[in-house]
Amino acid sequence: MSRKLTESIFLPALKNPALDALHDGAILSLPPGRVAFTTDSYVIDPIFFPGGDIGSLAVHGTVNDLAMCGARPLHLSAGFIIEEGLPLADLRRIVASMAQAAAVAGVTVVTGDTKVVDRGKGDQIFINTAGIGVVPEGIEISPTRARPGDVVLVSGEIAVHGIAILSVRQGLQFETELRSDSASLHDLVGAALDVAGTHLHVLRDPTRGGVASALNEIAASANVSIELEERSIPVNEAVQGACELLGFDPLYVANEGKCLAIVAPSHAKAVLEAWRRHPLGRDAAIIGQVREEPRGRLVLHTRIGARRVVDMLSGEQLPRIC
Repeated sequence: MSRKLTESIFLPALKNPALDALHDGAILSLPPGRVAFTTDSYVIDPIFFPGGDIGSLAVHGTVNDLAMCGARPLHLSAGFIIEEGLPLADLRRIVASMAQAAAVAGVTVVTGDTKVVDRGKGDQIFINTAGIGVVPEGIEISPTRARPGDVVLVSGEIAVHGIAILSVRQGLQFETELRSDSASLHDLVGAALDVAGTHLHVLRDPTRGGVASALNEIAASANVSIELEERSIPVNEAVQGACELLGFDPLYVANEGKCLAIVAPSHAKAVLEAWRRHPLGRDAAIIGQVREEPRGRLVLHTRIGARRVVDMLSGEQLPRIC
């Protein structure tokens, strides 16, 4: 039955020579460069949501983790933990969505695994992925490379994914449908690398914990301070309204299709312009700067002229978000 499931659902959708071999693992040839490797697991609830599903999200999230290392994503693995009773139509839909997302990202799913757990012992489906890519010579992207004077950019409106998921869970209605921003960011990263090269110091996709948690981690890793201008941070009007209604801070809400970049000041404008020419970066903005003091801290200049420290998110604002 397991082989029948593989042959009827997974192989037709994800077809490629490495996967078709049905070997215990994939044997791959990689181009020159350093190998980037990442792994992640996806347990999102609900598994289908406006703008995506657990299948496309698994591809986007893994591709983005590789892209944030400055790597060109190449190959993925996928492990499916399926609860007994999941409709086969839902599984086909998820795998088809994963295949489409992989095709758009230019990556192949080259090996995988399926396991079924008893009814009530899982929650429909969980997906684990791993990915490999290649970092070109001369590219060095690391959270430790943030330097005083560097400029902080974000590729678009923040907090969209988290509020879109919350709206589905809570049945919230907005004037316009909020759709997750889930997307593969490798092309957006490539555009930044093309114009900034080694002057692009740090990349991060602000998923769980949002922009605030991501920038706090960078500030701690580089032993610098990061200052943000609240007026400059792009937030969708519906997202802002939902956050005010629910008592959320958009800085802490998860994103799945946004990128933070820390760039040398000489190349910040070039990255901004390159992003704004890209469909995923039309609302890109410069939102802050790296300073020396107070080291390891994220500081926000508010709209009313106040200045406050923005700490790491304590706990998990919204569980099962990815």
